[in-house]
Amino acid sequence: MSYEDPRAYLLGLEGVALLRAFTGGHGRDFVEARIAEIRGVLDDPALADAAVEVDRVDAVTGYRLWSATYDQPNSAFDLDEPVLEEIIGSLPAGVALDAACGTGRLASLLSLRGHRVIGVDGSPEMLARARTRVPEGEFLVGDLHRLPVEDASVDLVTCALALTHVASLAPVIAEFARVLRPGGHLVISDMHPERVALGSVPSVRAADGRPGRMSAHRHLIGDYLRAALAVGLQPRRCEEPGVPEPSPVPAAADPGPWELWPWSLAAMVPEATRAVSAGAPALVIWQFQSAHQGNGPSASK
Repeated sequence: MSYEDPRAYLLGLEGVALLRAFTGGHGRDFVEARIAEIRGVLDDPALADAAVEVDRVDAVTGYRLWSATYDQPNSAFDLDEPVLEEIIGSLPAGVALDAACGTGRLASLLSLRGHRVIGVDGSPEMLARARTRVPEGEFLVGDLHRLPVEDASVDLVTCALALTHVASLAPVIAEFARVLRPGGHLVISDMHPERVALGSVPSVRAADGRPGRMSAHRHLIGDYLRAALAVGLQPRRCEEPGVPEPSPVPAAADPGPWELWPWSLAAMVPEATRAVSAGAPALVIWQFQSAHQGNGPSASK
């Protein structure tokens, strides 16, 4: 359970923006405007009683609830797909495992590139949509910690926007290494730890209407590298795409519905939000390559 008070988020953004100013990013007018805005947040009666108690929801439950609308427009897809298409397009076709495949977004790309696709996901609801989307693929219910795939059996593993849901990267990346053939590639896209720290965590509504947020863990950039190197995966590429800076817009007058938090909250303090987001990455995208066999413990299908 978490307690989401919109004032806490708004004051957090203002605080980070003021830190940017304190270290030379902005001048006196900006600082004075932020302090005045903070006073406005504290005095706003519409915010005083708007806090929400929010359940923490595991990934399987969360994606079951999200499955019906998951394929709606998503800015994260716009950011990672050009890089993922470029990386995947540079690799020869083979057997590709799409781990945490969801509704088949990457499985479809892999199939179009000539790969024989195996998709694994913990959500039967997401897999049902993937099977419809990529009928030529093989889709299996499974956990990232124990993939239902034989040792050294795939040429490519992809995993998109899923690893923030696992508490530790090491066992999952070791499992990816286990199923890769020598010379095979691992391609990951994930929410950047800076965005996770700013609250970019999916929201869902339970069947009874209770608000919930999916479990999310802030993995540092070095955590991915340490986990990969420990199992013989060598880095080949790392990208940190950021969100394009939006055009200036007037501040929103209210926090908006809870489902749109924290993005609708950020719109209430647009100058502070721009200062916090300027130049900041939104995603991290990795390409690793397997150097040898024996990367992980044996756990065959």
